[in-house]
Amino acid sequence: MNTLLGRRTRVLVAATATAGMTLLAACTSTDDGGGGSTTAGGVELVKAGQLTTCTHLPYPPFQSEIDGKVQGFDVALIDLVADDLGVKQQILDTPFENFKTGAFLNSGECDLAAAGMTITEERKKNVDFSDPYFNATQAVLVDKDSGVGSLADVKAKNVKLGAQAQTTGEDYVKGEGFDPVSFESSDAVLNGLRTGQVKAVVIDYPVVQGWLKDKANADAFEVAEQIDTGEQYGFTVKKGNTALREAVNKALADAKADGTYKKLYEQWIGPYDESAASPAAS
Repeated sequence: MNTLLGRRTRVLVAATATAGMTLLAACTSTDDGGGGSTTAGGVELVKAGQLTTCTHLPYPPFQSEIDGKVQGFDVALIDLVADDLGVKQQILDTPFENFKTGAFLNSGECDLAAAGMTITEERKKNVDFSDPYFNATQAVLVDKDSGVGSLADVKAKNVKLGAQAQTTGEDYVKGEGFDPVSFESSDAVLNGLRTGQVKAVVIDYPVVQGWLKDKANADAFEVAEQIDTGEQYGFTVKKGNTALREAVNKALADAKADGTYKKLYEQWIGPYDESAASPAAS
């Protein structure tokens, strides 16, 4: 995937409202020469005064640029971690392949990664995951004129199928015998469906939920099937970075205990689904 690996990394500003206050993640011109720093909680960071997060844009409702700032469910949750550590979050837009290999974590460019990423045994070989923070299902989204009512129909009717490259959705349909058209991002997948490049796509259901809030999209497209693949999302840190992993887990646990998680879930995902929002630790 040369187009993915060749994509220029961007530094972005993140902002979100949480627990009644706004936590701003600001870019900084301070450079400590590449050396890290230790926070009050004993967590080593790659740059002083900031929690550097790798992501891959766009992936609404988890992270996307809104009004010139990166916002979303993942962004809001990691803002809580940064707040606990007494620093601000800074976001780098990086290739999705990076999250499977942990490359930017290992090279010291990021402290953690947040990209709506499914926890898998293969990925655990390269990175350490936080506790799960979201249960995800896949959706088969189709053009209403396609005559498709399920993934089985996609195969039976020989309908052109799309998926996001390097994702578990793409892996799943390949495992079912499909040869999907690969798109770089979730937005590209949905645009491919909208423009008729494909007639059906398999993509994470929360992404579809947000997309279908637009009436024009809902008038033309529909969910043909939801597929429970048993997926859970987790944030990742460099292997062996126990202190940061524990800080992430504490922030998630505190947010669920005090109601902040529920508020953010309703803000970014939709009506609160306790079964999706309260996964057990992996």
